Amino acid sequence: MHTIIGADRLARAKRSFTTRSIHESALRSVCDVVGEIQAGDIVLARVTSLGQHRQLELTTSRKAKLFIGDEVIVAYGNRYAPDQFEAEVPLDLGPCALAAAGGIAGRVIGRHAKMDEPTLLEPIGLFCDEACRVTNLRDHALPDRRPARKVPGIAVVGGSMNAGKTTTAACVVRGLAQAGLKVGAAKITGTGAGNDFWHMADAGAHAILDFTDAGLATTYKASKADLERCAFTLAAGLVDRGVDIMVFEIADGLFQQETAWMVSSPVLEPIVDGYVYAGESAASCAVGVQWLRQYERLVLGLSGVVSSSPLAARETQNATGLPCLTRETLMSAEHGRFWHGLLTQHSASVAA
Repeated sequence: MHTIIGADRLARAKRSFTTRSIHESALRSVCDVVGEIQAGDIVLARVTSLGQHRQLELTTSRKAKLFIGDEVIVAYGNRYAPDQFEAEVPLDLGPCALAAAGGIAGRVIGRHAKMDEPTLLEPIGLFCDEACRVTNLRDHALPDRRPARKVPGIAVVGGSMNAGKTTTAACVVRGLAQAGLKVGAAKITGTGAGNDFWHMADAGAHAILDFTDAGLATTYKASKADLERCAFTLAAGLVDRGVDIMVFEIADGLFQQETAWMVSSPVLEPIVDGYVYAGESAASCAVGVQWLRQYERLVLGLSGVVSSSPLAARETQNATGLPCLTRETLMSAEHGRFWHGLLTQHSASVAA
C-alpha cells in the first residue's frame, strides 16, 4: 500500500543522522509492499520497546530521547561491532531492531555480554516515490569519481573497535591544522554516526566527509566495488574542497573483513601514503605492524590506547622499533609539519 506522509507527521518523526543527505522531497510517502530490502533503504518505523539504545542521533547530531510509540526515520544496514551488536539487513518489513544509535535498523544476530537487549522497531513502510521506487541512501550520494589531483594521505587503522583510532585520527588532524594546513578528514568504513564526524571538525579539519556521503549507511558486507567507489568518492570530495592533506579513518580491526581487504589490496595506494596504527597493547601493535609491513605499507608510527601509559609505550617501541606517539605529540604543529613534509616527499617519489 502507498501512504502519503503529511508534513506534520514527517516533522514529528525523529530523523536519524544516517539519513541526513536525503532531501525532504524523497520522504513524502511510504510503501509497505516491496521486494527484497537493500542496505541503505530508508524506512519509517515505530518504537515498540526500549532497550540498549534509548536515544537516537538526529541529523543535527543531537541525541533525542526515544519513547515507545515514537516514529523514527532510519536506514537499513548491516552492523559489525564486536563490543556491541552484530546485525544484518532483514528479509522483509517485519519487526527489527535499532542496531546503532546513528539510525541503523537491522536484525540483531549477536551482542556483547555487556549490551542490553536492543530497542525494537515496527516498520511502517519504506520511503518511496509514487511508483513505489524505494528511497535509498545511494541515490543521494556524492557523484562517483576520482580525485582531480594528488594530495598526501594518512590512514589510521587499529587493532579493534575501541583501540583509539578516532582519537588518534583527530589528534593527527589537529597537529596538521596547527601547522597551518587545510586538512581533509574522512571515515571510509564503519557504521553511520556523528560522533567521529564532529570530532574531526572540532580538531580543526577544513572539510569532513564519511561513507554515508558516498551512499553507504554502513560498510559491513559492502561489495569491494562499493568500498573502492566510497574511498575515491570521499577523497575526490575532500580534494574539491581545497585540502592540503587528507586523514582517513578505517573502522574496526585489521582482521575485520572489509578493513583487511582495503588495506591489503592496492585499492588505497593512490590516496594513502602512510599508516598510523592505533593499538590497545604492545602485542596488538607488534602484530599490526607486522601485518602492515607484509603488504609493504609505510607505517609512520603508533598511538591509541597504548600511548596512555609510558611503560606500555616503551614496551611497544621496543617490540616494533617505531615511535609510540602520545596525543600531545600528534597534536603539535612541529609534528604536523614533519609528517606533511615526509608524506609530500613520499607522494612525489611515488608519482615519479
